[in-house]
Amino acid sequence: MNNEFNRLKIADGVHFLSIIDKKFKHNRLSVNFIMPLEENEVSNRAIVPLILKQGYKDCPDFTELNKKLANLYGASLDASIDKFGKYQILTVSVISIDSRFALENEQMEKLCAELLSNIVFEPNIKDGKFDEVNTKLEKQYIIDTIKAEINDKRTYAISKCKSIMCKGEPCAIKKYGTIETAEKITAELAAQAYNDIMNRASIEVVFSGSGNFESALKIFKDKFNSVKRNPISIDYNNQTQFNINQKDIIETMDVKQGKLVMGFRVSDCDTYKNKSAQRVAVSLLGGTPMSLLFKNVREKMSLCYYCAARYDRVNNIMIIDSGIEKQNVDKAKEEILKQLEMLKNGQFEDNDLKETQMLLKTALKATTDSLSTIQSWYINQILGGTDYSPNKEIELCNSVTRQDVIEAANKIKLDTIYLLSPKDDVSEN
Repeated sequence: MNNEFNRLKIADGVHFLSIIDKKFKHNRLSVNFIMPLEENEVSNRAIVPLILKQGYKDCPDFTELNKKLANLYGASLDASIDKFGKYQILTVSVISIDSRFALENEQMEKLCAELLSNIVFEPNIKDGKFDEVNTKLEKQYIIDTIKAEINDKRTYAISKCKSIMCKGEPCAIKKYGTIETAEKITAELAAQAYNDIMNRASIEVVFSGSGNFESALKIFKDKFNSVKRNPISIDYNNQTQFNINQKDIIETMDVKQGKLVMGFRVSDCDTYKNKSAQRVAVSLLGGTPMSLLFKNVREKMSLCYYCAARYDRVNNIMIIDSGIEKQNVDKAKEEILKQLEMLKNGQFEDNDLKETQMLLKTALKATTDSLSTIQSWYINQILGGTDYSPNKEIELCNSVTRQDVIEAANKIKLDTIYLLSPKDDVSEN
């Protein structure tokens, strides 16, 4: 896990990150556009990287683009949409083998950087519009992705609880938007969104792998310095306000198994050390197979099919969710809150804390096993105003004491309870 991380400003609102780890035999180069989460624009922006990866001005045909990738020893081009706090992250990336393994000494880093810069700076826009066919296909993909969430009832319930709990806050806005906003996407609106992104986005160009990033650095430095931009300033204080407004919501649906989601606010987590203590506390409560919720609520008392807690350190939220039968809802709520109180009172074994820290160490080590996950790690660090490595995070988690856990647990306050209930239960409630 010996990665070297460096960040350099290369243009107004543009930084170049290099994360070098010699264990890899390939490299990943990505351009990450960071824009505010705005309800009316989120879908138009989400489609942009999806369209960009379909081709560019001098290579508008997707088949020809795939041939170019094949000639780069099977390089892969990808696009993704994510969110962090109040920001939407739009990414286009290319992964290829390192130059050391090219058969004819091709400079793979340079070739991939040139291809990615063409995709970013030379989009297939004519008469102020993206290609209609590509727009239609990617629009349908976004709509299908949004609709698919409801098929995964656990994901749907967690998302619904967060949206109720954080109504009016940017974190309640979904990264793809809604079906309503997605259906309004047009080829012209997508092109306008592209122009807005290129003008206003805070941009992180990231190179990770074992290769030489200098050629990629030069290409993107020259490209971005050749255009005039008016980029946004990142607000590194992403945290939402601590505002408890208890709500108890029941939604009915054609489901066999109910989904109980409890949303909690976490106060006074304004330092990275405090957030690490909170990570350990929440994992001890319900983040591992040895956690209090798993051992007691699920295994010992058999009140639910699963019961897990997760900590959103960006928005200072803890979510506890469980799959549950109707007759166990009240008992499960009571026991979940009881386990939290036990944590607050220090009623846990020292060995439980040690095992939790060991599992967190394993999970954090795994962060550096993938070029994409290590890039996401450092982008999230930057947006959070920090630059901690996974190694440093392990050190912080391992330094968390019993008292730290107790103090962290006492910062957790219940805000919202959401129950997704089978329709057949309506008359019985």
